[in-house]
Amino acid sequence: MPQMAPMWWELLFMMFMMSYLLMNMIMFWNNENKINKTLMNKKMNTEINWKF
Repeated sequence: MPQMAPMWWELLFMMFMMSYLLMNMIMFWNNENKINKTLMNKKMNTEINWKF
């Protein structure tokens, strides 16, 4: 008969996987927003030419 892991091992593993996926989604979303903000800033800088 095969050994089975205790329920709390499975719960720890599932919590780790959920937190890992959530962290990756948050990092992806932050990078996507940073790229959009830099593109907007570049557009604004090209439109406004300040000459001092």
